[in-house]
Amino acid sequence: MRLMANLTLVYGMRLLPEGEVTEIENATLKLANGHQAQVTMHLIEGSREEIEAQLKRSLDAFFDFYPEI
Repeated sequence: MRLMANLTLVYGMRLLPEGEVTEIENATLKLANGHQAQVTMHLIEGSREEIEAQLKRSLDAFFDFYPEI
């Protein structure tokens, strides 16, 4: 059995009225090794229930990209 490394999940959320957002840019992370990394920002619009459902699907899909974790 292989041990899993501890991970860091970076995320941010903010609710605004639909149609308020005109542009989204990537967020920049500064890493301990001196490098930078980009975090792609995502936009989900809809009712509370629609947003929650899409967020859960997106989180599941994100981890599907990394089957080793």
